Amino acid sequence: MEDLLRIKHKKMIEVIRYPRPEEWKNLLERPVMDLSVIEERVQPIMEKVKNEGDAAIKEFSQKFDKVTLENFKVEQEELDTAKQSVSRELRNAILYAKTNIEKFHVLQKELVKKVEILEGVTCWRKSIPIQKVGLYIPGGTAPLFSTVLMLAVPAVLAECPEIVLCTPPNKEGKVHPAILFAAKEAGVSQIFKVGGAQAIAAMTYGTETIPATYKIFGPGNQYVTAAKQLAQREGVAIDMPAGPSEVLVIADETANPTFVAADLLSQAEHGEDSQVVLVSVNSQLIEKVQEALKTQIALLPRKEIAMKALKNSSVVLLESISKAIEFTNQYAPEHLIIATHKANNVADKIVNAGSVFIGNYTPESAGDYASGTNHTLPTNGYARNYSGVSMDSFFKKITYQEITSEGLRRLGPTIETMAKEEQLDAHKMAVTVRLKALKKKG
Repeated sequence: MEDLLRIKHKKMIEVIRYPRPEEWKNLLERPVMDLSVIEERVQPIMEKVKNEGDAAIKEFSQKFDKVTLENFKVEQEELDTAKQSVSRELRNAILYAKTNIEKFHVLQKELVKKVEILEGVTCWRKSIPIQKVGLYIPGGTAPLFSTVLMLAVPAVLAECPEIVLCTPPNKEGKVHPAILFAAKEAGVSQIFKVGGAQAIAAMTYGTETIPATYKIFGPGNQYVTAAKQLAQREGVAIDMPAGPSEVLVIADETANPTFVAADLLSQAEHGEDSQVVLVSVNSQLIEKVQEALKTQIALLPRKEIAMKALKNSSVVLLESISKAIEFTNQYAPEHLIIATHKANNVADKIVNAGSVFIGNYTPESAGDYASGTNHTLPTNGYARNYSGVSMDSFFKKITYQEITSEGLRRLGPTIETMAKEEQLDAHKMAVTVRLKALKKKG
């Protein structure tokens, strides 16, 4: 509260004016999260769930969630009750968002295209749904029913046979009704009232009640993140490395400072370790954004969280839009908002970002909820080499080839030459014996 009283007399976010490119590296640093220390705490949880199954889940639910549950699985009666507990307005909003997400994702499925490489040699690739997927949905300070849609909709469209969802219960042993409603409407197979690292462990190893899965999706706190990293070492795939949420806004004199401030705060309220960055070429705009932040933050129920997040954040004043683009591509933000003149031209030059929001009337919250794109995105600079979740995330790709006798006659000598040079004689022999058989046939 003391911080709020000082708002009128301070800059909301530190301003760095015209930093040299060699100084950018330090400016690009995110809040540090030492996963190695957290992994040491999570490892015993993973091991105990692996060895003791449901008994360990019950113990950790009591310890961390302060609830004693005999049955983790959400039954049909609870789903029916949840639907009635969600207002008609919210139900309609969830269904509308679901429709938009489906429209965007359904077109992402790769069609099978057979390619005749040469006469008698045909190759193709086929998308096969991952047979068992696990979805983790946080339920702490903000129940993320929107994330249910972002993960379950593409999983269902991909026709994954088994979709397991874990989400923490409250102290009464209940799950937020909007989470249950969204999960049921999206088509989730099984829902379990289990949270934290123990949920990731359950979906990694399986218990008497909760099935093991082949790939785990979803955001979470630092313990969930560490558990997902440990799950990878057990051969379970994960959607992407995760970290605190972040947004970068590129803005010039054409931007609306009130809109920019709202966009920065929409990410700052996610968590104390979130990071927001404003990159601008106009010092007057920066001043107006600072004033708008003071006005808007005072109205937020999560103002204390946002205030702490702003301490991890910065405003960078640069000489030109081209410099702003270069800075942004180095930062590789999870969310990028472009509020500039000819914003589409700027967007075309972006090569590192999780999701891009173009123009003054495209808030980041549109992508978070209902525009259709997915909000499960790479953070912490991983947008340099990872994509956000898409329908493709729920497939594995299998390649096929079919070679006729004529095709092998054409391709065989090339294979024999290459195998001989690599001194892999059995590889060469696999072709040679076939060519000899064909020669005998005439």
